[in-house]
Order: sequence, then C-alpha cells, then structure tokens
Amino acid sequence: MLQNWINTFIFHIKKNKLFTALNILGLSIGIAGLIFSILYWNDEQSYNEWNPNKEVVFQSISQVSETNLWVTNVLTFEDYFKTDFKELESYCYLDTWYAQKVLQYNNKKGIFNIIDAQKAFFDMFPFHFIKGNAKTAIKDETCIAISKETALKLFGSVNVLGKTIRYYDRKLIVMGVYTIPGKSSIAPEAVTNFIAERVPKEKDNWGNFNMGLLLKLKNPADKDKVAAKMSNLLYQNRTVRWAKEEGLTVAEWEKKNGAENMKIFLDPLKDARLHALIDGYAEGKGNYDFLMIMMGLSVLILILSLFNYINLATANAIKRAKEVGIRKIAGASKSNIIGQFIFETFIITTFSILLSLVIVELSLPFYNNFLEKQLSLSGTSFFYELLSIFIVTVIVAGILPALYVSNFEASKVLKGNFERSKNGIWLRNGMLILQFSIASFFITGSYIVYDQVQFLSKRDLGFKGDQVLEIKYKKPEIDFNDSIALKGLYPKYKTLKQEIAKIEGVSQVSTGSFSFGGGGTSASTFNYHDKSIQSQNMAIDYGMLEMLKIKLAEGRYFDEKIASDSVNSILINETALKIMNEKNPIGKIVNWNDRKLKIIGIVKDFNLWGPKAKIPPMLFFHLKTVDWMNINVSRIFVKVDPVKMVNTIPDLEKFWRKNIDQDFPFKYDFVDKAYARNYKEFINQRNLFSLLNVIVILIALFGLFALASYSIQSRMKEIAIRKTLGAETPVLLKELSKQYIIFCLTGFLIALFPAYYLLNKWLEDFVFRIDISIYPFLIGFAVLLFLTLIVVLSRMYQATKVDVLQYLKSE
Repeated sequence: MLQNWINTFIFHIKKNKLFTALNILGLSIGIAGLIFSILYWNDEQSYNEWNPNKEVVFQSISQVSETNLWVTNVLTFEDYFKTDFKELESYCYLDTWYAQKVLQYNNKKGIFNIIDAQKAFFDMFPFHFIKGNAKTAIKDETCIAISKETALKLFGSVNVLGKTIRYYDRKLIVMGVYTIPGKSSIAPEAVTNFIAERVPKEKDNWGNFNMGLLLKLKNPADKDKVAAKMSNLLYQNRTVRWAKEEGLTVAEWEKKNGAENMKIFLDPLKDARLHALIDGYAEGKGNYDFLMIMMGLSVLILILSLFNYINLATANAIKRAKEVGIRKIAGASKSNIIGQFIFETFIITTFSILLSLVIVELSLPFYNNFLEKQLSLSGTSFFYELLSIFIVTVIVAGILPALYVSNFEASKVLKGNFERSKNGIWLRNGMLILQFSIASFFITGSYIVYDQVQFLSKRDLGFKGDQVLEIKYKKPEIDFNDSIALKGLYPKYKTLKQEIAKIEGVSQVSTGSFSFGGGGTSASTFNYHDKSIQSQNMAIDYGMLEMLKIKLAEGRYFDEKIASDSVNSILINETALKIMNEKNPIGKIVNWNDRKLKIIGIVKDFNLWGPKAKIPPMLFFHLKTVDWMNINVSRIFVKVDPVKMVNTIPDLEKFWRKNIDQDFPFKYDFVDKAYARNYKEFINQRNLFSLLNVIVILIALFGLFALASYSIQSRMKEIAIRKTLGAETPVLLKELSKQYIIFCLTGFLIALFPAYYLLNKWLEDFVFRIDISIYPFLIGFAVLLFLTLIVVLSRMYQATKVDVLQYLKSE
C-alpha cells in the first residue's frame, strides 16, 4: 500500500511540476518566516531564565511625580533594611548602567563594561564561579570579580585569584572569576564594590536619587507590603520633614514640589526584559511590541501559506476525482483515502521544512545584523518548536483536503459529473478572498509605515547638526562629593576647549550635559508662583545653542561678557513657558532648588529624545552656575569646516590621543547622524513590513496563479463553445476575470477596518505622527487589483488561444 501511495505521489508531481513547486515554495517561505520569529522570541524570552532568583528579586522604581518614574533610589534605605524589613533576604545598591573603564595588568589593558555594586550582587545574580566564590568576590572596595573572558584578555588564564589589577589610580585584587550561565539583564565583564565608600556620605540625604536598588524577598507576595513601607519612609523622612523645615503643610509642600504622587514600586526580575515598568537594567529592555508584531505577522504569513496549499489541494482534487472513484470501487475505504492524502501532505511538508531551514540558514547573518543579535538554529526548545510546526502543518494542510476528497461519490465522478458540481468551490473562493484580505492589509500597512518614517525623517527637529561632531569625553576621575574637585571640572574642560579651537578647520567648540538621541541626564522641579514644574536640567556652555542653530522665541542667549549669566541666569523652552502660563517671561524669577534664577530667553522647542518622546519642559543653565552639572558632561561638540573636514578629523584624533585619553578610543559622530539612530527601530520596522509585504504578495500571487489555472482548465469546454459561437477574446477575458475582481474587492473591504484600527494603534505611540488618509487604501486596492489582473488575464489570454476542437470533439 505504501509503495502504491509513493508511486501515485511521484506520478502527480511529474504531471504538475510547476504547481507542486509553487506549493512547496509558498509553504517553505511561510514556515521560514515563523522560524525567524521563533528564534527572536526564544532569545528574548530566555533572559534571566537561568536565574533561580528571578521570581524573588525585584528592582525598586521611584515615582517622583505623576509622570516620572526613575530607576534610581536614595541610599538612605540601607539602615532601615537592616532593622525594619523582615521580609527581605538581602538587598543590593548598584549602578544601573555599565561604566566603561580601563583595567590594566602589567602591559596589558583594555576597556571593559563594569558594574559597581554591593557585595550582595551575586546573591541576586548567582553567576557560576570557576575561581573564588560569590560571598567574598566583592567583599569591599579593594576587590574585583571578573568574567572568564576578561581574565583571558588580561591574563591569558583563569588562574588569577590574588593577582592585582590596576583601575586608574587604584589597585584591586581579583577575588573571583565567573561565567554567566545564560542571557542576563546584567552581564558585566567585571564587578567592583566602591559603593561601600559612597553610602556613608549619603546616609541622610533623602533627595539624591542616584543608585539602582535590587531587593531579594523571602516571599514574593510581600512586594506590595515592602513597597508601601519604603514609600512611607520617603514620605516621613522627605515630605513631612522637609515641609516642616520650610514652615509649610504637607499638602502645600507636595503641591509646591510636584510630589503628590511620590511612591515606590517593585518590579520583578522575571519581567525585566519585556514587561518592566521602566528600562532599568544595563542590558536594556526588549521591544515587546515589536516582538509581538513579528510573531503575529509571521503566523499570518504561515496561515496564508496553509490556505494557499489547501486551496490548491482542493482545486487539484477535481483532476483526481476519477482516481478516487476507481479506488473506492476497488474497495478502498474512506480512512485509506484520507491516509493517502495526509501521507502526500507529510512528504510535501517535509520538503518545505527542509527548504525553509536552508532559507533561514542562508538569511540568518542578515537577520542577526537587522536585530543586532547572534541567533542560531540550535537548542532543544527550537527542535520541539520545529516539530510542532511540522505536526500542525501536516494536520491543518492535510486533513481538510483529505476529507474533501474522501467524500467524493464514486458513481457521480465515474459518470463525469463531478466537474459540474459546486462542491468545494465556496471553500476555495473563501480562502482566496481571505488571501486578498491579508495582502490588502500588508500593502496598505507598508504604505502607512513608510509614510510615517518618511514624515519623521523630514520633520524639522529644531536644530542643525550636519557639521557638528559629537565626541565622547571621559572626565577626570573625582570624588563627586568633593566640592573643590567639582569646581575644577569646568576649568579643565575650558582649557581643553581652547586647545581644540586652535586645530585648523575647527570653527566652534562647546558642550552640554546631554546627548542627541540620549537626551538629558538630570531632572528636577522648579517653582513659579504657585506652580511646581518637573523639568530637564540642561547645563550648557557658551555658544552651544548658537552652534546647533537652536533658535530663540524671544530674549537672548548666554553671553560670556555678562558675568551674571554664569551665576543666576537661565533660559527655558516653549513647553516650560506654556506650563508657567506667563505672557511676559523675560526677567521673571523662578525658584530652582531654593535658588532665585532669572529668565533671560525662551528657547524654541527641539527634541533630543527621539520620535516617541514628548518634548519636556527644559531649564538651561550655564555649567558654572551649578558645579555638579559638570559631572553629567560626557560629550564635547565641535563644529568643523566642511572644506577642511578631511584633515580636521585626523588632527582632532591625534590631539585627543596625545593630550586627553590614550586608553579610550577617539569616538565621534555627527550630531544629525547620532540623533538619526533613534529612528533605526522604526526604519527596521518599515523594512521588515516591506519585506513581509513582498513575501505575502508573492504567496498570494502563487495561489492566484495556480487557482486561476485550475479554474480556467475546468472551463475550457465553456471557452471553446463561446469561441465557436463567435465570442471575441476581449469579451471572453472580461467575462472570465469578473469573479476575480469581485473577490479582490471583497478581500479589500474585509481588510479595511483591521488595517485602519491596527495601524492607528501603532501610530498612537508617536508624539509626531501622520493622519491616516484614504490614499493608502486606494493605492493598496489599486496595486492588488493590478497584480490580480496581470496574473488572471495572462492565464486567460493563453486559454483563449488554444485549439477549440480538442475540447469540442467529445461533445
């Protein structure tokens, strides 16, 4: 029996080579799309899965105002954790970002991603220690734990316990070498514990939110209880105490400082990658929406491929009706016929899976580059997922055609009446309409996504940075609590500025405590009359705004010749002015951290943060006005003459390596390009949508081509009779294509509302967005109709040119 099935399958493949190839190709493309999405899904979902503490470790999030969540916390909780929090097993203050620092051993040195954390860090993230142990690895500020890769780079070996690493002017003893078992929200190349030095200096400072905080709970159900106790501590030690010191009621103080909603939230580590309240881990937060879009679209494409297969299989059943009838007369049971067709689907699906794996393997380097990942076709879970895809495909694609074929009535098909039956036509037509709907959705969606990305790229950003270099600047290592050292930061920068200005081709040099695309690094409230306004603190040097051609709505820029401009003068942006509701702001006084500062200018709104971010209120200070603002300076901005740029940039690099930093590489970017990287995510989404659009259209056209061919083949006698009666080719083409135009229109109308609703939801995330007009839908329908007519009319035209006698001689 099996041999007979194989022989029959081979016979039909030889007879229908083109349609079999289209079937396998369409199915393999759909499966390949789903495999790509599964690889991405597995990678994102694997973060912290290895960590046995993922259910009990929580990140503390500070809500400092109604709209502001900070991943940083005050250090003043520590004493209370030791005495009043029985729910805690351990706690760990740490940096929430990687500090890129130079580590050196003898003559070998390199730049590594380092996390500064308390000794309980390895209790939260139990990395595997191949040398040393987690308890003593960072017991104090003299120790360092390093990854296996770091050990090999610096020492060439992992047997490094007790050896000394130079960390700038410090000498640190290696107390542990670790490996990270899997994807982790924090995956440092080295861990230090300098926080031990910082805690005593912040022991009673309830206003300095500058450290990340991880809490390991004995019972995760206590998270709300712990958060409430921490919120109460903030309220009592900050709100109540500070209100009393200022002679205000609690309500008055909260209103004045915009602190009515101040509280603590605890966010579980298990949700860190995809569902965190805020991006608070060094490895960053994944894009859950993008992940779901990819999964949804790839599943949709596989469904389209399956419909294609089912459609072609049921259409092909017409040709195999007599074969089934003869089998039934010869004694074949219904289950035997179902088994035969499922067997054929099994073979085709096997070929499709193998071809899809080839497609994925060949495309994986481009896909990894697109996602900035290192995905591979491996893993036990991937094998089971692939097996599941295979089983589902065989069941869905095999059962329906098999049931359809097995229900043929032998007496009818042997009399030749089957082709005039309506059985299965509605099913095939319904699936074709659904294919048209999916294709309409993708064509329309691609147009809207492309239009939005184009709108963002062409929008006036409020600044010009095409000839301005943004150079990464590593400040001198200082104690941030040392006021004398803080005052020395600006003079050091100023000396550097003067030297850079001497380089030929440099026309301007300035700086600010922000980056383009990264935004500001400091936020606080200021008060104007009875209003408390949460704003970004934008510390800048003279000439910064002018260099970037950031315009003023009124007033003036900072002027080096006016001494007060670096003492008590500020500029504000238009957003801040709207909240202040002041018609004549120039010369008005605002209260910022108990300092009276005078407004000298209104800066026109510009966006540092990216296309999804609202422009917040901004206060612009000179760097000398607030010394600690210099801590946040990490870029130097240099405007260069475009004519001399070829020589200027190498001269800058040479100067930089010689006079500023020999260890850190000279890294620069043009301001406009640095900001444009904010759009990379959306450009990727546009490119992905466009690629999927092409795939969907191809699959739909494959199905349409094959189905139209089968449909026309079944109507060849009708065409022959019409031609004999005098019907001309244009009339025949019009008559035969009419139903496909109706199918195309029906599919488009079905897709209309889902496309509008889902794409409008996607656009809601953008502060600056297009309005969806009727044009994308009209263009989408026109494209789909055009492609449909090309396929259908080409097949029909061939049909009208055949010799009619061969179809009439049996009548």
